[in-house]
Amino acid sequence: MTTPPAPPLRLVVRRRGREGQPLEFSLGVPSDLACVGDAVELVALQCRAGPLSMRRLAFNLRTALAEALTNAITYGSRRDPAKVVQVRVEVTVQAVVIRVQDVGDGFDPAAVPDPTVPANVAKEDGRGLFVLRHLVDQVTFNPKGNVICLTLRAG
Repeated sequence: MTTPPAPPLRLVVRRRGREGQPLEFSLGVPSDLACVGDAVELVALQCRAGPLSMRRLAFNLRTALAEALTNAITYGSRRDPAKVVQVRVEVTVQAVVIRVQDVGDGFDPAAVPDPTVPANVAKEDGRGLFVLRHLVDQVTFNPKGNVICLTLRAG
């Protein structure tokens, strides 16, 4: 029996503001790692007129979003293509705020081991969160641990 193909990405632009007002949009991403690249490019395309420099848009936003989506799909939705990871983005003149929500049970980010501690260097756990914290200006989680919020400030 073959697995049915993942549903297509679905972009919804909620409000397109005038200059100085926020642009808000959401994207439903099937829990299939094959969809990550297309989702990242779609978000980056929508954010290109925002406050981020081309370098931060090309590298920081794309890398951070790819990592957050990969974690949500792998750990939150367990790679079940019938499940959808929700991405919500707000672009203002000051920042780009990205929220990635999966349908999983969540986790405690404080319990993730620090990969820079010598005892943890060989472990794979914690590297993604470490990278995220260094790519964006702010990383927060909801209390359940199934929503990550990434803030990239202008520049």
